[in-house]
Amino acid sequence: MNLRMIVWKELWERPTAMATSVLAILLGVASLVAIRHVTVFSEREVGRQLATLGANILILPEGATLQDYYSADQNGQTLPEEHVSQVMLAGLPGVEKLSPRLCVPVEVDGRQVTLTGILPQSDFQAKAAWQTVTLFNKKGHAGCKKAACGPKPLDSSPEALASQRTIEQLRDREAVIGSDIGEKLRLRAGSSVKLLGEKFQVLAVLPPTGTVDDSRIFAHLHTVQQLANTGQVVSAIEVMGCCEDVAGQLVPQLNDLLPNSKVVTVSQVVETQVGVNRLMARSSVFVLVVLVLVGGASVTNAISSNVRERRREIGTLMALGATPRFVSRLFLLKATWLGVAGGVGGCLTGTALAVWLGPQWAGVTVLPLFDLGAIAVVGALAITLLAAYWPARQAARLDPCTCFQEV
Repeated sequence: MNLRMIVWKELWERPTAMATSVLAILLGVASLVAIRHVTVFSEREVGRQLATLGANILILPEGATLQDYYSADQNGQTLPEEHVSQVMLAGLPGVEKLSPRLCVPVEVDGRQVTLTGILPQSDFQAKAAWQTVTLFNKKGHAGCKKAACGPKPLDSSPEALASQRTIEQLRDREAVIGSDIGEKLRLRAGSSVKLLGEKFQVLAVLPPTGTVDDSRIFAHLHTVQQLANTGQVVSAIEVMGCCEDVAGQLVPQLNDLLPNSKVVTVSQVVETQVGVNRLMARSSVFVLVVLVLVGGASVTNAISSNVRERRREIGTLMALGATPRFVSRLFLLKATWLGVAGGVGGCLTGTALAVWLGPQWAGVTVLPLFDLGAIAVVGALAITLLAAYWPARQAARLDPCTCFQEV
């Protein structure tokens, strides 16, 4: 009987202690892998938002809390729509576009969906008073340090809503569908969908963005207000500023203009998410310490107990010619199998949990990170081998004569 057969027979005959050790390793690795997956993809999403959104500003209800830029308008509170005209009439330098939004929950074909009312840019242009004020009061963007931060080329297609956060044209009974909703409900441009008892024609299906916008349906703001009986209110107002310098001046100006609102920049929203990411990163360190202590202690206890229970068998092997190195390898191989089983099982479990719960935990899409999985398995294996090293050495030092004297 070779070394592997001896170890396999031992694990098969006494599975309880070993299963407990594997479970301890599995849970620790699964927690670590899940947290790290969500943290990594959340950090990537923060970087992507900073790169694509620039100096945008959010005007929120005073009691709104900040979690994520894309879901900031789902705060359950509202602002008067007249705040939009106040900002326009103020003629503040640096305001390129405004995008008021109102979010209401609706049910479509048995699915809960967020219907977001938006105001197309054509409605702003149609108001002669706003046009006049903007024409005469618009000032140059002095102090801009980055030319790339200036106004971007106009994209009038409905799909531009995914990247520019605004839409140029949108009629009363037209809707723009997020990619996930379009796929699940099999909608495409020209299809129809029933919202709040009214039929809407699908103007376009947005490309995937990896944000909560993929699970939204967009319609005209005034139509949503009328059908949902909310009155002339909005959930949030997005301000597209021309650059970081102007956005920095806009915040105090908007605070003075709208004292009963909360005015924040994207950097503040992102800073909140960065704080969450930092907390999760520290949590992963804590989980790693727990894995080392609990998993390692569990393996050490299991191997030590096994050595005590198998003293006579160990003595018999040594009397038959087994060397101390063979005995030590016997227990280290057992620990190796435990580490591999716990590491692989924990890696698969943690990755599956992160992929499944990532959108709910942090509002980001999570994909498997194979490098992280490999590191987790190698780490679990290293911890179990270190934990089993001392009991294995103790077994190798046993005296066969002493073992046979025990009853």
